[in-house]
Amino acid sequence: MHIEKIIIRHMNMTMKSPFTTSFGSVQQKRFLIVEVHDERGNIGYGEGEAFEAPWYTEETTETCAHMIECFLAPLIFGAPIEHPREVTERFRPIRRNNMAKAAVECAIWDVYCKRIQKPLWKQLGGRREKIAVGVSIGLQPTEEALYEKIEASLQAGYGRIKVKIKRGHDVELVKSIRSKYPTVPLMVDANSAYTLEDLPILKQLDAYNLLMIEQPLAADDIINHAKLQRQLTTPICLDESIHSYEDVLTAIELKSCQVINVKQARVGGLTEAKRIHDVCVDSGIQIWCGGMLESGIGRAHAVALTSLEGFTLPGDTSGSVNYWHEDLIEPLVSVEEGFVHMREKPGIGYDVNRMKLEKYTESKQTLFPE
Repeated sequence: MHIEKIIIRHMNMTMKSPFTTSFGSVQQKRFLIVEVHDERGNIGYGEGEAFEAPWYTEETTETCAHMIECFLAPLIFGAPIEHPREVTERFRPIRRNNMAKAAVECAIWDVYCKRIQKPLWKQLGGRREKIAVGVSIGLQPTEEALYEKIEASLQAGYGRIKVKIKRGHDVELVKSIRSKYPTVPLMVDANSAYTLEDLPILKQLDAYNLLMIEQPLAADDIINHAKLQRQLTTPICLDESIHSYEDVLTAIELKSCQVINVKQARVGGLTEAKRIHDVCVDSGIQIWCGGMLESGIGRAHAVALTSLEGFTLPGDTSGSVNYWHEDLIEPLVSVEEGFVHMREKPGIGYDVNRMKLEKYTESKQTLFPE
């Protein structure tokens, strides 16, 4: 497979409502879409899921665009590609910058699957023809607003509710939710808002039968999470701390968590995400697929990943209508009675609406082999 050109699109889309976590609030979403064109005219799409500011990881939309243009694209143009798995090895000399790598690698998976006329999820080894999904609810301005979102999510059939917490909005918040919804599968996400000094607060959450506490401590920590997990009965889920297969091995060795949130964008692409899936299955670590407020393109890649057998917990890959007035794909990612059904169409399984792609493109760069 020869790659003839790569297009980097700088996108700007407005979410239906702000999404607020312990590290900030997002409504105007700027992100990248990467197009990879092969010599047969096939186009693969990937999404650069980094935010404008380095809240979640050190990457931003601008750093990702720079890395793709100056470092990653030349490695792709350097030689033909027989299989997308080669991309991870080709990118190995470039340290970190996983979200930039994932945007390109996912696009190459898509173009490869279109080339061989196979669905991406089946080429990854997926066997589930439908995947269970949950919903992630950001911090809300009022308790009433939170309950409205929870109620709407339950009515839509979502199988798990995730709420964001931070200092001052944690134990009483969870207690209130549990008093109203005593049996709903519930988890909380701290986005690194706490330290070990907050152990008394975090231990109180054990009383509320939570599925897990996601990333309570620092984004670069694995050691202190092990200390915390020994003090809690609630499973800890690592998210921001896991950037690679090697990070997973460290977390397993130290017993830092019982659950891992796998995001293809955070770990450098689908190939590394599959490796993480495999070792977690072998080690008895539960996994699920998280979300990054993606457009339908990134969401479609996450749906394909979640079809792997080890993803036994509902992920964050909720329907497009939860976030966007209109999306870049047709049909939209939709949820039916708590499930997203896999599609047989080659590649990501969804058509990209080129008119909407152009509508939300602020600028673009086209890269060619030298």
